[in-house]
Amino acid sequence: MGPPSSDWKTFTTSDGTLSFDYPATWSVKDPAGQAPLGGEFVDVVNAAGKQMAALRTNVVTGTECGDQQPYLLIDSQPMQALTEPGSADQNGPRYVFEARGDFSAAQASPPTIASYGITMMPPETGPTACPMFQLFLWPPSGALFGQAYNPANNTTPGDPGLPYLAKAKLYATTAEYQDVRKMITSLRPAKGPVSEPAK
Repeated sequence: MGPPSSDWKTFTTSDGTLSFDYPATWSVKDPAGQAPLGGEFVDVVNAAGKQMAALRTNVVTGTECGDQQPYLLIDSQPMQALTEPGSADQNGPRYVFEARGDFSAAQASPPTIASYGITMMPPETGPTACPMFQLFLWPPSGALFGQAYNPANNTTPGDPGLPYLAKAKLYATTAEYQDVRKMITSLRPAKGPVSEPAK
């Protein structure tokens, strides 16, 4: 596997509110106006046509904890650019690559899942955690930018027979993951003119 991408482009949503950077060899699918509940509905795919992340806005953000599961934090980074003015009393958005469930499971199946994206949940402090909640506040309600880790889409080195969550940890060491992380953490309020929608 090669190094992380060095040539990047910038995409701005059709409503002109959010921008992010992405590798120039990847593409953005933006069927503007086709989201069933309004809002933005954008997919990012790599050069092989495999989806790397989805951006959705106008998402309902309410959540309940439910059953706690064994928890693994693989990666985390604060995202100050998305912090809402006047929300100092809330948890700021963070990029996370995290997992829940059975560490010996061969593949993902509820409740075993790993996912990367943006959350506003406070950092977990114990060995178990509530179900994943990778949403952040964005007018008029909330938004998401990320996706579940899938070894069929997310190119992962090592023994294919490794448990699913072991593969997720390995994926975090790849150049592809570094590109995914850089893309998602570049999400910010848009400034300047709106780009042409991607084809």
